[in-house]
Amino acid sequence: MVSRADVNHSFSDAELDELCGFGTVESYKAGDLIIAEGAVAPDCIVTLSGHTDIFASTDEGRKRVGWMERGQFAGDLSVLTGQRHLSRVEMGADGEILRIAHSDFQRLIAGNSHYSDIFVRVLSARREFSNQRGFAVTIVIGAALDRSVYALRDLLAKHGVAHRWFDPADGPVPTHLLAERGVAEEQLPVVILGAADLLVQPTPEMLAAALGLDLLPDGATADVIVVGSGPGGLAAAVYAASEGLTVIALDAHAPGGQAGTSSKIENYLGFPTGISGNELARRATVQAQKFGARIAAPVRAASIAPDKDAYCLHLADGRKLRSRAVVVASGAQYQRLPIEGIEAYEGRGIYYGATPMEAQLCSDAEVAVVGSGNSAGQGAIYLASVARKVYVIFRRKSLRETMSEYLVKRLEEHPNIEIIASTDVVALHGEDSLDALTYRCRETGAEGHCECRFLFLFLGATPNTGWLPSEMVCDERGFVKTGTDIAPVELVRAGWSLDRMPTRYETSWPRIYAVGDVRKGSVKRVASSVGEGSVVVSDIHQALAEIIAVAV
Repeated sequence: MVSRADVNHSFSDAELDELCGFGTVESYKAGDLIIAEGAVAPDCIVTLSGHTDIFASTDEGRKRVGWMERGQFAGDLSVLTGQRHLSRVEMGADGEILRIAHSDFQRLIAGNSHYSDIFVRVLSARREFSNQRGFAVTIVIGAALDRSVYALRDLLAKHGVAHRWFDPADGPVPTHLLAERGVAEEQLPVVILGAADLLVQPTPEMLAAALGLDLLPDGATADVIVVGSGPGGLAAAVYAASEGLTVIALDAHAPGGQAGTSSKIENYLGFPTGISGNELARRATVQAQKFGARIAAPVRAASIAPDKDAYCLHLADGRKLRSRAVVVASGAQYQRLPIEGIEAYEGRGIYYGATPMEAQLCSDAEVAVVGSGNSAGQGAIYLASVARKVYVIFRRKSLRETMSEYLVKRLEEHPNIEIIASTDVVALHGEDSLDALTYRCRETGAEGHCECRFLFLFLGATPNTGWLPSEMVCDERGFVKTGTDIAPVELVRAGWSLDRMPTRYETSWPRIYAVGDVRKGSVKRVASSVGEGSVVVSDIHQALAEIIAVAV
């Protein structure tokens, strides 16, 4: 748990003198505005004398949520990331502040480990403190089983944006908030961003734009573009940026990938008590941004094509990005059950991850988990802590064929979990949302019925490679081939133009690499994806050096 002591820091006089070299000293009167609510790429504000007040617009009205005295600094992670700043900073008493412009602050963080450690630790703690205490200036109002509400909350949760959610049937608070803003119930869902903005029936992309989660301009360039921000993509972004390469990292949803939906990862080195996939992704995202990587999501890649000695990446919204090297880390997605009409229940009872957001929905309910991998096991154990009953359904004869032993034992010993082997879910029931399901034993043909309103799917993955060119060599299942997995004849057909052979993670197109779950032969583990993403950076350096040598 983050304490109040973790969310602040006071610089010494000597440190303040040094920090003044990165910004400008400004004088203000009490009540003067320093940073407006809704500002994008906010400056870092350090109080030198007097004090500064922090105000936020919450569901309880405008409140002073903090104040900064000499040597203390305002803001949260938006100061580092450039995202929209949803609080207002005013001068509380006559005095001076140090204003470090956002661009100068990023250079300070990337180049000075002492101040980087302090700022990143405190800013991260503030974000976590807001999430833990339920304090938020971002408010979502909409029905629990409205799939658009789920999509908005999922985006906020995966980006670590503290928010509060109200079902319109919950009582007077949402009714008051809607009436205050003149919003009718048929206009739901809505998102309230403090006093800065009101979004009526927004898409996730609209919400992301309003929060500043995607600040990439059309025509942006970088040494490396990373497509996909799961463990492999984030590792590539961290190592490439830390070694001086300019990096743009994208994701179609949010940083974390499939791993980000895991309630707990217990077999990742260095975390003996485990860590949630979302928390691991958040830490890696901040780490990459600390070194200067630009991360944007949700942003969807549409196609890629050669552009002289570089590549042009076309985005689904029409923007074009350019880089000399590309890391394909677009991962894989869980498969749907082969049941007609299943799409109607997605976000209305069917989910592809078990996080606190989903757990909030199915408290004291009966739920079913389909799958036999580690993600399914962790999800079932997590859900069993809040659900009345959890059915684990899978088609294999034994969980031990695909699941780690420690998870199997926990499932077998948990009083709220029932294991159903050699079984398929064959039918779903319900009108507006999922009400029940039917399953069938593969060995006997006997059918069973389960009054489950929530179904979590952790099935075999399909690679996200539909945006790649048809000339890029993939295997029969669509996973990208790299290195020695590419036959010489396949290289010829793909138009390989270099005298050397592809390096270990290089695809059939020079300087395009594939790491993590999207790559043929990958182990499908967080640790191995992180390893591939970090190691590939050395290959990128060598390939970029080849271009420079040819130019010279």
